[in-house]
Amino acid sequence: MSFLSIYRHGFARVAACTTRCTLADPAANAQAILAAARHCDAEGAALAVFPELGLSGYAIDDLHLQDTLLDAVEAAVATLLEASATLRPLLLVGAPVRHAGRVYNTALAIQRGRLLGVVPKQHLPNYREFYEHRWFASGHGTEGGMIRLAGQEAPFGPDLLFDAEDVPGLVIHAEVCEDLWVPFPPSAEGALAGALVLANLSASNITVGKAETRRLLCQSQSARCLAAYLYAAAGVGESTTDLAWDGQVSIFENGAILRESERFPDADQIVLADIDLDLLRQERARQGTFDDNRRRHAPAFRRQAFRLEPPEGDIGFHRALERFPFVPADPARLEQDCYEAYNIQVSGLVQRLTATRGGKIVIGVSGGLDSTQALIVAARAMDRMGKPRTDIIGYTLPGFGTSAGTKTNAHALMQALGITALELDIRPAAKQMLTDLGHPFGRGEPVYDVTFENVQAGLRTDYLFRAANHHGGMVLGTGDLSELALGWCTYGVGDQMSHYNVNAGVPKTLIQHLIRWVIGSGQFDAAVGATLQSVLDTEISPELVPAGEDQQLQSTEAKIGPYALQDFHLFYTLRYGFRPSKIAFLALMAWGDAAAGRWPPGFPEGKRGAYDLPTIRHWLEVFLQRFFGFAQFKRSAMPNGPKVAAGGSLSPRGDWRAPSDGNANAWLEELRRNVPQG
Repeated sequence: MSFLSIYRHGFARVAACTTRCTLADPAANAQAILAAARHCDAEGAALAVFPELGLSGYAIDDLHLQDTLLDAVEAAVATLLEASATLRPLLLVGAPVRHAGRVYNTALAIQRGRLLGVVPKQHLPNYREFYEHRWFASGHGTEGGMIRLAGQEAPFGPDLLFDAEDVPGLVIHAEVCEDLWVPFPPSAEGALAGALVLANLSASNITVGKAETRRLLCQSQSARCLAAYLYAAAGVGESTTDLAWDGQVSIFENGAILRESERFPDADQIVLADIDLDLLRQERARQGTFDDNRRRHAPAFRRQAFRLEPPEGDIGFHRALERFPFVPADPARLEQDCYEAYNIQVSGLVQRLTATRGGKIVIGVSGGLDSTQALIVAARAMDRMGKPRTDIIGYTLPGFGTSAGTKTNAHALMQALGITALELDIRPAAKQMLTDLGHPFGRGEPVYDVTFENVQAGLRTDYLFRAANHHGGMVLGTGDLSELALGWCTYGVGDQMSHYNVNAGVPKTLIQHLIRWVIGSGQFDAAVGATLQSVLDTEISPELVPAGEDQQLQSTEAKIGPYALQDFHLFYTLRYGFRPSKIAFLALMAWGDAAAGRWPPGFPEGKRGAYDLPTIRHWLEVFLQRFFGFAQFKRSAMPNGPKVAAGGSLSPRGDWRAPSDGNANAWLEELRRNVPQG
């Protein structure tokens, strides 16, 4: 199977469809359903869901009890069975069906010419405009049954799951319309029994405001059940004698809306989305209370197996992916996330300062992104506590690689914020220490190794801790989540350590947007805003090595990889535990084309690049080596700090627990075996 096939990476393409209804004409409706089914097959879909009573029409009232109509429905089912023999998708089709002396409102499961099962609706509405008890029997009590329909014998009952043998995790449950509107829907039982994909065949007439209610119900059910939820409602062609129809079709996954159609269509509508079966399976495994709930309810279901024979080649990718999983591209969502992240940091620091009896804050201010974010959090915390900003003691600690630009930014920011600003040149002490160690730099040789770098990083932190003793305060850390993931921090007496770190839960890619939000929302005056913008425009660098002859500063990303990619890798490793090959596939889908998809608002045009698969593979290998094979010992001893991003934190007391002496062998082997080099 091609690396570019979605089915290789735990995805399955599904479709929610609404077709033009011809009232009480099952033959015509069967042809409309088949046309949509053929389209879904051509698109490589595994499942296609159609509206409730789609073969007959929903709003035909007493015609549901006419033998002529029910005979025509059975003939239409035979047509569907014959014509579907060459079609891949499992079709869930709504039809009125005679069984055991009654008529049932059912979902027919049809795939490759087989009637896999018939699922009757259990909850029949009989209020306001609904009158279903007049025509139909409830499916309650029919568990374990069988039916003969259109020449085939098949299981009948609400206790059915449809399980694709050759697509792990593609287990499907069907319910019908009102079944979702009750306190404990059948789909909840189906999910507890193992279904990852829940489907609702609906008619559901439209009234003002009802579409939003349906959306909330579906979205909530997908979140509560840790499942995908497909909803297909009746639309054009249904009788408008007393009601109207909007043809709402939607696909949800774990609380997120993947696709929705336009409403009030003039013709058929099909929405396709690639659902992530691995993600849902991982969520259920991680959230142990899901299985605890299953044990309590212990639903008994029959599984009907089928073979999908999924496409092996590249069929595209029908799924919106954030390039920056920690940074939504939607402006309103990004605004909300930045507001919450900033205030989580501020409130965390206020609580820590309150617990330590409101001492002073000592912080190293480099003029870079991380220390800038920590400083503006500290300033707002002091404002909220009614304390003077002069209780923040900011130190610039220039070393051998400090540039004039960052030093200027640091002083300008401290001055604009009105904190106590001090400068302490670490170069004499650093040179003395290097000399004492017998390092070549102490003899005047230009040797810029890890000792040279860490002597400076260690001295900065050492001075800050002693300054905190001197001033009666605490050292505020500035290192971020991305640096902790990659181990890009100096252990012990270095930037890995502080008394409290407000940035520990904030990834590097989010920090720049937090600073943009602080500017745009007017948290501080114009002078502060201008300096913050200057910080945003500066290259990310540790500034521990002097600029070369070409005056190029040391670049962090040239060493450990672009933070855009490494934060992407971190999110899917930490939040979902995906295999490296799947992460590489997702990164290619998100980053392969700079012109595709949306960028976060405010992201500079000149930095909107793309990455090919070899580049992604290279930096993912670096990430895996550092994250699993190297950096854990630094995280095991990290200071306190609040969790900020929903993608997770690396606190050994919170989201992430791992051995400090582990290795990356299994992850590297999976990457090298399953991701092409070119």
